[in-house]
Amino acid sequence: QVQLVESGGGLVQAGGSLRLSCTASGSIFSIGAMGWYRQAPGKQRELVAIIPSDGTTTYADSVKGRFTISRDNARNTVYLQMNSLKSEDTAVYSCNANLRPTGWSPPSYYWGQGTQVTVSS
Repeated sequence: QVQLVESGGGLVQAGGSLRLSCTASGSIFSIGAMGWYRQAPGKQRELVAIIPSDGTTTYADSVKGRFTISRDNARNTVYLQMNSLKSEDTAVYSCNANLRPTGWSPPSYYWGQGTQVTVSS
């Protein structure tokens, strides 16, 4: 059973910083791309940042220059460093991983349960 568990969300003032972590555990053969998504109330879920296994990164335009995604392959963990937070960053942040539980499994997408980030203005 594969699990993705996020941590690090919370309440922060505008201009502040938070660091989110997401660790994959369980039966894992390999992990490809890992990413962070967010969903604000009344809005569709949107991609925040993604980092494939080769370490290249892609960001939503709204977070470029403020957020940094990174990963620790030895720990099956992806991070999201969020700086200069704005009230419009308020959302539930969820991590996503494209992984294979076993050597004979096709790659599948797995999701964490989400963590709330609230930025007060």
